[in-house]
Amino acid sequence: MADYPLQELDNLTPLQYAATPNMDRLACKSQLGTVKTVPAGYSPGSDVANLSVIGYDPKLYYTGRSPLEAVSMGIELGDMDVTLRCNLVTLSEEEPYENKKMVDYCAGEISSEEAEKLISLINTHCSREDIVFYPGISYRHLMLWKNGTVDLNTTPPHDIADKIIAPYLPQGDGATLLVDLMRQSNELLANHSLNKERENNGKHPANSIWLWGQGTKPQMPPFKELYGLDGAMISAVDLTKGIALCIGLAVVNVPGATGNIHTNFSGKARAALETLSEGADFVYIHVEAPDEAGHQGNIEDKVKAIEAIDKQVLGEIISGMESIDNYRLMLLPDHPTPISLRTHTNEPVPFMIYNSKYPKSGRRAFDEAAAAATGFHIEEGHKLMEHFLK
Repeated sequence: MADYPLQELDNLTPLQYAATPNMDRLACKSQLGTVKTVPAGYSPGSDVANLSVIGYDPKLYYTGRSPLEAVSMGIELGDMDVTLRCNLVTLSEEEPYENKKMVDYCAGEISSEEAEKLISLINTHCSREDIVFYPGISYRHLMLWKNGTVDLNTTPPHDIADKIIAPYLPQGDGATLLVDLMRQSNELLANHSLNKERENNGKHPANSIWLWGQGTKPQMPPFKELYGLDGAMISAVDLTKGIALCIGLAVVNVPGATGNIHTNFSGKARAALETLSEGADFVYIHVEAPDEAGHQGNIEDKVKAIEAIDKQVLGEIISGMESIDNYRLMLLPDHPTPISLRTHTNEPVPFMIYNSKYPKSGRRAFDEAAAAATGFHIEEGHKLMEHFLK
């Protein structure tokens, strides 16, 4: 949700430009500040950032992105197994493979039903005794590599929009195998009937896999052991669901939760309220839509997503908590995804903490500038959770 000022928005950020009456009304009663969710030396991914937000130091517990997703997908991991994120992407038609450009990191947000057919085909032709492909949601899938290696340099596809892929292909130990798999996938998918149909309908074809985000089995202590509370995760993406399962939180699945602008915003709020009413100490709601809009460089959708979060998520939660006289609410992005860059950055993000028992008073909005202006900053992101709960 965090971003830079944009000329198209009268030099305001999307968060400043969007109509967010609930955020702004709550900000007047809340503590505002900034927090650095990505430690120095770490790539600003959603994996590292969400670990920080939920109170786990990435320097102690981060073992890679894809194993967190594997846990969510119910894949059993051995101690020597390596997983990699397997995106379905759209590459340009240049030959050889290395000369192609990254046209679309999410293959036009391909549906899960279509994607499952393509990943099944990849698994049939490219799997072997030590390699298996697993279908996930939309463009996000997984490859399991038994006794594989993590001594690799890989690049998220959303970081290389419109760039020739050659410099960004996997490098290091085992890279030849991974590039061969990616090349084989292109040969299998480029002329697949499903992709031809997508092209005829004006959609991007899913004509290659892209392997990245390698990691090994995570080991993390339960949230209750660290913080003394039970809770739940509401999210549409396997990454944050995987984090939840690794730390002993319940995962609440919401019908219509997609991870994009068409997600069931209000359904997430209602599910959170219901989960709290059933006895959970806290609920962590993750909304992916602003991030996807940022990657796509879509200003309109980013503003829409922020406004939907304000009205359909935050608004419903505030209304639903009116009868509770003692609760706390924290709101923040996990990391910036600036429209102008179309990828993540590691700058501090704004946060807001509301305590219904001890409301503050003031006149301010909730945005990047207002949070920074308070001068209150938490440098180690994983300490924000302790600050929120104490």
